[in-house]
Amino acid sequence: MVAINLIKKLDTADGSIEAHFELELQEGEFITLFGASGAGKTTLLRMIAGLEKPQSGKIEVNGEVWFDSQKKIDIAPQKRKVGFVFQDYALFPTMSVKENLLFAAEDDEQRKNVASLIEMVELTSLENRLPHSLSGGQKQRVALARALVRQPKIILLDEPLSALDPTMRQKLQNELAFIHKKFGVTTLLVSHDVAETVKLSDRLAHVEAGKIVKICPPMEFFSHHTLSGKLQLIGEVLKIEEDFPITVVTLLVGSSVVKTIVTCKEAQEFQIGSQAIISSKAFNPILMPVR
Repeated sequence: MVAINLIKKLDTADGSIEAHFELELQEGEFITLFGASGAGKTTLLRMIAGLEKPQSGKIEVNGEVWFDSQKKIDIAPQKRKVGFVFQDYALFPTMSVKENLLFAAEDDEQRKNVASLIEMVELTSLENRLPHSLSGGQKQRVALARALVRQPKIILLDEPLSALDPTMRQKLQNELAFIHKKFGVTTLLVSHDVAETVKLSDRLAHVEAGKIVKICPPMEFFSHHTLSGKLQLIGEVLKIEEDFPITVVTLLVGSSVVKTIVTCKEAQEFQIGSQAIISSKAFNPILMPVR
């Protein structure tokens, strides 16, 4: 379990505020920090990683204390088992893909795993290329693989996909979900994207002005935005959940999350990431795939 209780002064557009972050993550859990820019989400990640120092508080990860202001404990960033993926990739420009990962390794065992990590993100044929010759999506894959080299206890993701085009963003969302499932590492993501949050997160932590004001399943948070009463809506399929004898299909329509029900047979026509049309007939919603 990761237990965080930190106080930090933040300078915001509205002046200085005293942020107070309280959060617990269960081992293997995926939580998204969701909220307006300037609320302190990135600052929280940086404090966990040891890149910024809180005024006071405590960080405990799986029984190991990383920071405790009362006991004068402040573990150096390089000694914290953290994988950090930045929005701007933060790759070494003069090092190849492989060298970027090897630089992160601390011992021979981790160096031996570099090849398999490169293969996992499908960059084996590009392992000797320099970052400037890679696309944005490829750079982000390198950053994700590098974050896993040290077998971290927690992965911190600071809007890692925000600069990518929608198609590549969706592809890497799927890869993030795969990586999280494969490694089961506790993950904390900063995101402003509704679809990304719903697809990836076990829980959402809503951050406002330096405080986590609500923690809940993402669907519970976004449900009040649900659209209704429209003749026809087009959305992206986020989840397909069988609850025999019916299946619940969750879609993103604009910035709103909508749930509808289909039969288990009808559900076979849909795939996560595909588009679908919700139409209304005699007040009953009808869901049809977009071919």
